[in-house]
Amino acid sequence: FFFFFFFKKMIVKNIVGRSLSFRATAVKGGRLANTSKVFMSTSAVSEDEVEVEQKGSLYKILLNRPKSLNALTLNMVKQIQSIVAHCNEDDSVGVVCMRGSGEKAFCAGGDVVLIAKSAKGELGDDGQTARDFFREEYIADYALATQNKPFVAMLDGITMGGGVGVSVHGSFQVATEKTLFAMPETAIGFFPDVGGGHFLPRLVGGLGWYLALTGARLKGMDLVSAGIATHYTPTNQLDALEEALANAKSKKDVEAILSSFDSFDHTHTPSYVAHLDQIYACFSPENVSSVADVYAKLGKDGSEWAQKQINTLDLMSPASLGITFEQLRRGADMDLASCLNMEYTIALNCVADHDFYTGVKGKLMKGPEPEWKPSTVGDVTEEFVQSFFKPTKYTLNIKSQ
Repeated sequence: FFFFFFFKKMIVKNIVGRSLSFRATAVKGGRLANTSKVFMSTSAVSEDEVEVEQKGSLYKILLNRPKSLNALTLNMVKQIQSIVAHCNEDDSVGVVCMRGSGEKAFCAGGDVVLIAKSAKGELGDDGQTARDFFREEYIADYALATQNKPFVAMLDGITMGGGVGVSVHGSFQVATEKTLFAMPETAIGFFPDVGGGHFLPRLVGGLGWYLALTGARLKGMDLVSAGIATHYTPTNQLDALEEALANAKSKKDVEAILSSFDSFDHTHTPSYVAHLDQIYACFSPENVSSVADVYAKLGKDGSEWAQKQINTLDLMSPASLGITFEQLRRGADMDLASCLNMEYTIALNCVADHDFYTGVKGKLMKGPEPEWKPSTVGDVTEEFVQSFFKPTKYTLNIKSQ
């Protein structure tokens, strides 16, 4: 949720009587087993960070940290893994739905301040919290993406960082008029992880590269136009949509129900459409081969829009820009599992680097404005960028399905 505040600064019960809160349950052998210690985290967590409810064939996952904009914790991503495992084996489940609690957010990211403190050694855990969070988060992202039941993520509100990871790779994404999407990681010395290397370079016309490097935001129907969301439904119809999905028996049923609630206006003009040619010319890998090329193309363009992008890029970590460009270049040819494995390596190298802690402290911990090292894009060498892709002694080995 810290991403959201940075952006501001910048510009259950089961209906048949089963209580299925996963605060003290996990799946073992296809059955629910009492394992209250399984989901303990190094950070203090609420017992009800994730709630579940089954209505007919619909299994609803509720991210339940509204005061923190449903930001993900280690506890939550572990719970999500077990919930998915349960749904995969339960024949009574026909569709899985994920929503965020409260009126502001679906999920605004993860606790990057805690991660930064862990990586810096301030928690006295030798970085274990950071390593554990990224590992379990990426495993949860992949579990959601590859589950054997249709998955519907209702992106009602702020959807950034980790919130993108638990939604965008699944079967269906429903945007609303309240949806605010962004991948703003380059502003804190990080990169658009959670599978960003997979879905971003697959957006047309260089749009993904533009979103990844600048952290630009998209709202509502823009997500459908961009190919990030599959449907658009007003917030006041989501409860009715949820009730309808409870009767779904197959993916075909889910598709039909989502279509019946879809209010996407095909005459909608996306906020970015006026600059599509410029985005393609200045950000698409068909026209640029480095961040320096992006700057050069923008400079040559000379428009007010181009200067605005230069000003935005100037605020970002030069190292993060170089890492992100290389991440998307590699990810364009990778499957999701391979991308997540690669991103785990990048993440561990990033959190150990100067810019991540400096960026988080400066942007999210009321510290001084970050002093990036290297300080300019011109100082970011190819050798430096490639060093972030070299495996550490800790690896992630998600197997492709």
